[in-house]
Order: sequence, then structure tokens, then C-alpha cells
Amino acid sequence: MPRVNYRSSDVALMARMMRAEAEGEGKLGMLMVGNVIVNRVKADCSDFKGLRTIPQVIFQVQGGNYSFEAVQKGNVFYQKARTSEKRLAKQNLEYWRQHPSKYSLWYFNPYAPCPGTWYGQPHSGQFKNHCYYEPKAGVCDAVYTGA
Repeated sequence: MPRVNYRSSDVALMARMMRAEAEGEGKLGMLMVGNVIVNRVKADCSDFKGLRTIPQVIFQVQGGNYSFEAVQKGNVFYQKARTSEKRLAKQNLEYWRQHPSKYSLWYFNPYAPCPGTWYGQPHSGQFKNHCYYEPKAGVCDAVYTGA
């Protein structure tokens, strides 16, 4: 059973996002970004309440801007997703989770050392240039349960 329900169009959209956000960090970096996307679908809490689909997560607007930089700048659509990125996206949707993104709902590239918290949420780790943050206890417990 997949971690979240999805269609083939979701796989392609998520693969394009993963590529746009983390292509320079290789397959593992793209998988970590994809995991955050899936976690946001599963979370149904905090900033992600009511988001139930991959497109809702990717095109979410917060504070007048899209949540993901690749959508803000428009480069999420710079190229079609390749077969390799689609395979990675499908892994995320089906089963893939790994530290530091395993329970993360946020990530960013600070172009500096990772801050200890991000909007009050604890730093869970870093992979290459991206810092990952998971919710503190009681903020978004759904991300810690289930597959």
C-alpha cells in the first residue's frame, strides 16, 4: 500500500519538483525533497492542514508566496521529468523514508550553517546544502505515525 494515494500525473509533477529543488544533490537529495512532499500530504496539521494531494502541496501558497522556491521562481517546469526522477518520486510515494528527511516537513538551503530551529521547529539534519526540520512533539504527530 502506498504512503499516499497518487496518480501518474502526481508522479510526474513530484518528479519535476524534486529535480528543480535538488538535482545538484543527486538521487539521494532528490529523494529527501520528495519525502518532505509526501510528509506534507500525510501531516494534515500545522501549515499543511487540509492538503491531501501532491498538487495541493506543491502549489500551496503561504504568506502570499508559493511554499517551494522552484514554484515561486517558475523553474519547477523548466524541463519534463525524466524516467529516473519519476522512479525516485514513485519510491517516495510508495515507501521511501530516510534520515534526516524521514519526519521532516520543512527544508531549505541557507547558504550558511543550518540554524538549530526553523520557525521554532528542530533541525533534524543536513544533506549536502539542504537543512531539514521536523515538527517538535505535539505540533504535527501524524508525520510520525504510519508508513
